[in-house]
Amino acid sequence: MDLILSRAAKKFIENLINKHAKQIVIKIKELSDSIDAIDSKKLKGSKENYYRVDVGEYRIIYRYKKEILIIILIGKRNDNEIYNLFNKVY
Repeated sequence: MDLILSRAAKKFIENLINKHAKQIVIKIKELSDSIDAIDSKKLKGSKENYYRVDVGEYRIIYRYKKEILIIILIGKRNDNEIYNLFNKVY
């Protein structure tokens, strides 16, 4: 499966310490290997099929489009900022 990281997601990963960045990269790899991630949930009220998954203290918002995994945003899990940004852009 192909993978597309948004510019915001790339920048977020680059600014993390190695331990957290590694955890996120491992989760993204799991998502690209299997469409049916056990711990992911569909976002309510989204027009498209957007999903979220938690990784430690971070949350990843993503979607699948045919055979492509698109990572939209990555942000703090306990913060609504990621959802506010998502609602502005999507």
